[in-house]
Order: sequence, then structure tokens, then C-alpha cells
Amino acid sequence: MLRFAYNGPRVRDQPLQFARVCLFTGVGLLAISNEQALGQSTSRVSIARASSNVTVSWTGRGTLQASSSLPVWQDVLEATSPFTVSPTNTSQFYRSISRWSTRSNLLEANSEMSVAELNGNVYVMGGYPSTRVTVRTVQVYDSEQNRWSLTTPLPIPLNHAMPAVANGRLYIIGGQTNASGDEAFVDTIFEYNPATTNWTARAPMPTARSAGAAAVIGDLIYVAGGRPPQGQDFAVYNVISNQWTTLPNLPTGRNHLAATAIDGCIYVAGGRLGGGFTSPMTPALEMYDPATRGWTNRAPMLEPRGGVNGIAVDGCFFVFGGEGPNGIFNNNEMYVASMDRWFRLEPLPVAVHGVTGAAYLNGWIHLPGGGTQVGGSSGSTLHQVFWVGGICP
Repeated sequence: MLRFAYNGPRVRDQPLQFARVCLFTGVGLLAISNEQALGQSTSRVSIARASSNVTVSWTGRGTLQASSSLPVWQDVLEATSPFTVSPTNTSQFYRSISRWSTRSNLLEANSEMSVAELNGNVYVMGGYPSTRVTVRTVQVYDSEQNRWSLTTPLPIPLNHAMPAVANGRLYIIGGQTNASGDEAFVDTIFEYNPATTNWTARAPMPTARSAGAAAVIGDLIYVAGGRPPQGQDFAVYNVISNQWTTLPNLPTGRNHLAATAIDGCIYVAGGRLGGGFTSPMTPALEMYDPATRGWTNRAPMLEPRGGVNGIAVDGCFFVFGGEGPNGIFNNNEMYVASMDRWFRLEPLPVAVHGVTGAAYLNGWIHLPGGGTQVGGSSGSTLHQVFWVGGICP
């Protein structure tokens, strides 16, 4: 008799949502009884065998996974239902899981804010709710308690600012002080000390800009792009010396983009070319190598998107959501740097935009807040999380 016990990733002793597991061999076909699913939705897997192939089907939200040696599972990247494979003489198991879940909602609805992780806490800084009145609020998520609280507000109200963490401190860079798309840009940088909860002004950026993106290598914070006319601006801040250095221009000028660091290089993805959400978008992915001070084109995103946010985990660049002339994107894509290739992943349960930065904690990417409609009047209290364990090839 074949038996199977789920030993996958757990959160507070609850497994990720998963569905029926099935086994096929070259001479037979067997479906194992349903497992209890805990998650946002349900999904069921079935297998049908034809003369020359086997078809795996599932319903509802989910990511197909396969295993030839339980309990080790691997995502079948970009598999869609029905998924057809050739039968073999070896055992193969399939299941459907949802990598998405939720955590406690934000205390205050927000969008166009900045998100970062420091010392196991997620910080949501500035932004504005549906009133479009920019705030100084800083919300802090304690992952151990699954609870939000407030800490010392920003020195000034900011939206569309660029967050970063380096040398044990939190930084919020640039942005703008009102909801207009073409004015009130600032060159400020403020440093947050978690031990004192105080904010300190540091050396300003070479130019005032908003809606760019930041990436960190060691003690250096690289800030790329921004709303016109600063779309090609690229500079690096040394948190130890408190000095900025202007670097070679970003080849594709843009704003509302995503940036990250992988293996000592800076990657900049997506974004919009003009200041508003109706402007053209780009799928461009460009890589900056600090050793050569040069930019290189890499594989473009699967489609143009602006209003995105992203984060790197285990050498993979995850880029979420976005906003364009036709609505909000629920896209969730992963760039594998070692392969120079993008993969389409399970989409966001709720499409959002207006989040700069993300946070990674204990196998989960945290995506709090964000706008759920085009424009800046739909800030939410959502707190969506995405499990990345084992997904990066």
C-alpha cells in the first residue's frame, strides 16, 4: 500500500495549500486520496492516461509541482492545465499548491509608499491613502507576532521614495511631498536607527528625484531612474563616508521601475517612460557591473510593465504587479540571472501597484499595501505574501 504524508513548508504549523497527489508509472496509474488543503483557495489534481501520454489537470489557483522522490518537490515552471508528459517506467508524483498567502493587514491603507526589511521587521514608510494626502507614517510589522505597530514618523511627508537597508540602518531616499506627478521632488536622504528609532538627515542626492528604485551592495546604495527629467539618473551612496558619486546614465530612462543586486551587479527592470500611468512602458532589463562601470542589456521582461516592485532571493529577481493604461497587472515573474531567462509564476491573488520595494523573511516575500485601481486613490491595507522556497532553479 502506498502512503504519503505532507512534510512541506509550514507557517505557524499550517501547511501551504496543496491538492491531491497522483502517481503514474509506465504500466499503471494511481491517484492517492485527497489531502486537506489550507490556504486561500482550493485546487484539485487529476491524471488521465492516453495511449501515448499522460495528462495532469488541476482547477483553481495553483502551481504544479512534481516529485520523483518524496518529500522533495520541484515546481514545473510555467506549466498550465492541462499539462501533458510522456509516461515513463519510474514513479512520478504531482501536486498543485498555492504559494500565496496573507498576513495581518496594515494599520492604515496606503499606496505609493516604500517597503523594506530590517532585523526581521517589515517597514512601510510614507505614501498616501485614497485621499492622496501624503503622510509621514511608518508602520512596522513584527513577523514573530504577526502584528503591526507604529514607530517614529518620517521627518517630512514622502511618497514615491526609494527605500534601502545597509549597515544595520534603514534609508529612505528622494521621493516627493505631494501627489502631483511632475513637481515637489526632493533630494533628501534620511537614515533610521532601529536602536533609537530616530531619523537623521544625511548627504542629499546629486539630483532631486521621485519614483526611482534602489539596490544595495555592501555599504553602497545604488539609486536608478526617476520621473522625468531624471529618468536616466544613476548614482551611488556610501553609507559609511556619507558621500554620493554620480555614475554612467541608466541606458533606458524610466520611472516606477524595480531594481535589485545579484552577484555584485545591479539589475534594473521595467518601468514607464513618462510621468503618468498612461505613458508607454518598457520591458527592458539592464545590468550594471561596478567593476567595469558599464551597462549590459539582459533578457527583457515577458511584457512591458510600469508601477512594478521587485526583490532578489537566491539569485532570482522577482518582479510583481504594476500599472498601465489598461489597468493593474497581477503578473508575478522571476528572472534567473544564471540563465538570463524570465519565468511566469502564479499571479498575485489581488493585483496591486504603487509599492516601491519589498521584504523577504523566512522564505516569504512580503508585499504589503498598494493600490488596487489605476491612479492614486485606491491605497489598501492588504498584506500578501509569496513563498519562494525551492522555486529558484
